[in-house]
Amino acid sequence: MKSYIQSCKSEFWQKVFKAETDYILDFIKDCKEILSIGCGPAHIEAKLAEYGFSVTGLDVSKEALDQAPDTLRTVAGSAEKTGFDDGSFDAVLYTASLQFIEKYPQAIAETARILRPNGKLLVMLLNTKSNFFREKIKDPDSYVNRIRHTNQKEIEEVIRRYFLVETEYFLGIQNAEVYPSREQTQAGLYIIKGIKKQPE
Repeated sequence: MKSYIQSCKSEFWQKVFKAETDYILDFIKDCKEILSIGCGPAHIEAKLAEYGFSVTGLDVSKEALDQAPDTLRTVAGSAEKTGFDDGSFDAVLYTASLQFIEKYPQAIAETARILRPNGKLLVMLLNTKSNFFREKIKDPDSYVNRIRHTNQKEIEEVIRRYFLVETEYFLGIQNAEVYPSREQTQAGLYIIKGIKKQPE
């Protein structure tokens, strides 16, 4: 955890966090109550809170949450069974976390339950087709080797059961540089945006 916290302070990761934060801010601009699942030390979540959003960070790792700012509401718990009431949030975020959750279909079902009508879902997946991912996976010490699910289309199909979906590639990454790109091989992220379906 200490090495991860240290790496997050690097110029490269600060650029990544800034790009992700800007993207999220645009997506949640009409929301108030936000839940971020798999928030870790909550760097992005703390920034969102500074913009006036009511943000809750959820993570299975209490050690990671101990590194989150004291100003942020954090909850130790699982994505599959959050413990929140039905319709508790306007938006739920998974910032490069869903692929690491073993029972992600249950997590998505739970997400739909705790979202309000027309609630928003934002899933930032590590783009497994990108050059960045292919380089990272070669490093046995890289966090990407803990990934459990690499089939982006399968994940998307599960999300489509509960949400009206739009997708796009985002955030070019090459040689520690971050730049705008929606090219499959260059974009570090595959993004799934969802609006909760109405009951039939």
